[in-house]
Amino acid sequence: MEPLERLIAAIIAQHPEYHAVLNQPEHHLAKDYHTEPGQTNPFLHMALHISIQEQLSTQRPSGIVELYQRLLEKLKDTHEVEHQMMTCLSEMIWQAQQGQTPPDESQYLACLDKLITKY
Repeated sequence: MEPLERLIAAIIAQHPEYHAVLNQPEHHLAKDYHTEPGQTNPFLHMALHISIQEQLSTQRPSGIVELYQRLLEKLKDTHEVEHQMMTCLSEMIWQAQQGQTPPDESQYLACLDKLITKY
């Protein structure tokens, strides 16, 4: 497998709750996933994991690896660290969409820094 394929396979393996969806994509690809409590878009969720892994491997934005390591020291679980980071990443993307502006990396990094102090 190519490196990206290995990454995707690893993320899928970490999410057995999505295996049924992935085994029957014809039933799920056209579904509208809403942001209501209890609703999760499995494709978005796994894409956010991929995004964070890519950020870490490319060290972009600058400082992301250090913040990840500091959060990992607090939480001791790489998967949970990524889930926490996803809240900040999602917020940055949402803000950019709402303001029709480029994503604000400084806002993202500040959000991650706040997470560290939270724990």
